[in-house]
Amino acid sequence: MVVESNLSLNSGSQQQSKQEKTRQEKLSMVIAEQIATESTTEPTWTVEDSKRLYGIESWGEPYFSINEAGNITVDPQVAAQNIPLDLYELVRSLKQRNIQLPLLIRFSDILADRLERLHSCMNRAISHYQYPGKYQGVFPIKCNQHRHLIEDLVNCGKPYSFGLEAGSKPELIVALAMLEANQNQSELQPLLICNGFKDREYIETALLARRLGQKPIIVIEQLEELSLALEISHKLEIKPILGVRAKLNTQGTGRWGNSTGDRAKFGLSIPQIIKMVRRLEREEMLDCFALLHFHIGSQISAISSVKNAIREASQIYVQLANMGANMQYLDVGGGLAIDYSGSKTDVPASKNYNMQNYANDIVAQVKDACAQGKVQAPTLVSESGRAIASHQSVLIFDVLASSNNDCALPLFKTEEEHLVLHNFWETYNSIDGQNYQETYHDAIQLKEEALSLFNLGYLNLEERACAEQLYWACCQKITKLIQDQDDVPEDMTDLVSKLASTYHVNLSIFKSAPDTWAIDQLFPVMPIHRLDQEPTVRGTLADLTCDSDGKIDRFIDRKEVKELLELHPLQDGKPYYLGMFLVGAYQEIMGNLHNLFGSTNVTQIQITPQGYKIEQLVKGDAIKEVLNYVDYDGQDLVEIMRRRTETALRENLITIDEAQKLLSNYERGLSNYTYLVKK
Repeated sequence: MVVESNLSLNSGSQQQSKQEKTRQEKLSMVIAEQIATESTTEPTWTVEDSKRLYGIESWGEPYFSINEAGNITVDPQVAAQNIPLDLYELVRSLKQRNIQLPLLIRFSDILADRLERLHSCMNRAISHYQYPGKYQGVFPIKCNQHRHLIEDLVNCGKPYSFGLEAGSKPELIVALAMLEANQNQSELQPLLICNGFKDREYIETALLARRLGQKPIIVIEQLEELSLALEISHKLEIKPILGVRAKLNTQGTGRWGNSTGDRAKFGLSIPQIIKMVRRLEREEMLDCFALLHFHIGSQISAISSVKNAIREASQIYVQLANMGANMQYLDVGGGLAIDYSGSKTDVPASKNYNMQNYANDIVAQVKDACAQGKVQAPTLVSESGRAIASHQSVLIFDVLASSNNDCALPLFKTEEEHLVLHNFWETYNSIDGQNYQETYHDAIQLKEEALSLFNLGYLNLEERACAEQLYWACCQKITKLIQDQDDVPEDMTDLVSKLASTYHVNLSIFKSAPDTWAIDQLFPVMPIHRLDQEPTVRGTLADLTCDSDGKIDRFIDRKEVKELLELHPLQDGKPYYLGMFLVGAYQEIMGNLHNLFGSTNVTQIQITPQGYKIEQLVKGDAIKEVLNYVDYDGQDLVEIMRRRTETALRENLITIDEAQKLLSNYERGLSNYTYLVKK
């Protein structure tokens, strides 16, 4: 019987072994088929998905796109044979040259292309409407005063007799040195528009520049300036070219809409302009009055505001010409917007028109007004700074670390755990698609109970940590259940924000993107690589400053502003680079030294058929340079530290080796970059 039983057992074991082998073979076949299927199917995320997510082909067109490797490309549009530049590879190459992040990259070819596009649009409009006048633009120096940019702009603008606009004495000094007069007097001279408040020195310098062949036009902002200009003109015996800035009734749109109207900071009202005309008549100098200027604000998002303003200004121009003024120029100011969000709407971060629409409306309206008033059509002037300079600069910065709420289930779990923790575990385990709203409120209540118990001494620190982890684990579980639902209860809409990560970036918002802090300006921000992978993290960006405002938590979106940016998980030992785009206007010059973070490294790149070349490299501020701004002398500081280490040595508080190491680090640190260097 025993033998028979063993035989039966062996037979059963062999049968079971055969069944297990068969099952394993079938499982292997299924896995093999699955692998084969996955290898032939398209990936779940492509660069096209990234293009749609970040809207790069809307706000970045035609300069920025994404290549098959998942990296952002730059195409300045200067020559068909040039291959788009891989921005990620460019940054890697610059880092190999020891050019550290954060880094501002300027593309001079994009600047040239923006200038060419503006003139092409204006000239097409002039040709289409058979406008009898010309277009002659100027760049407002206040938009970006940096020398290399102004030099590039002047050089690129020579074929168009493109000029400059100065709004202060320092900017006038820059403009006089940078802008060259055409030696051939028969050629069109670039204009130097002199705006802003003026004193005797300002007006005298501008008038004397006429002796150099330059063409400064002194725009009267206050009636007192007219008296000063006439007095200096008589004394120097130099006839001025005068203009006036008019306070239009038409209002702009957005943040700068109050640049016009009765309460506008600059310009003369209509009664004051009449007084100016009468004064010039009495002085027999009405022939010096040649330009009408207006400005209804920066970043005009609605084309209707442009139309209304040019309609009003055209009539003022015609009336002044009919009063005997020697009118030759109509300066429409700035305001030509760019589309930061790519939405093509009249929201502040966008615009509902393109550059050609803008040019057409100006040319058509001025032509009609002049024809009706029977006056000669003026040379059209614009001060488009943002539209020319914004696209050419890209700010690149790296992510240092990330932080978020701990959603992992806690390890702390015992039979003697507190009742509130026991209830928390039950709540977590019971969450499903039917009760998620109820359990969400339960989790909130349990978290509050745990905190109260901790404050009263009934929970220890480990137990409180356990309760917080369980709360965030509940939130994460519920978020996964509702993420694809359209009808999420209102009291749960902030769950994603609660679970968002914070990416700590090597950057000072106050220095490099001050408008994001000061006026809630939106700039496109996105990773410059890994764009062939799905960004599974939602987060905000926090800068290096110890200021709660040093963050970016508003991002562009096609429909509305979003509070979180789609990001990729950080990888150990691998850098993660982000780019902020369209930052070429105002940001560099308006930044401040909060926490003594200084100017970033700046490199100017020119695209070539072979790739690129570095035209200019401007090193960012060293620590001793920013300390000098606030009246600290580097050598004095080193001497103070030397005396202190000597005292510590005498008191046996520090060794000689430690003292030397401290002084060496201190002195070397003074010459280092103010930002963090991630090795």
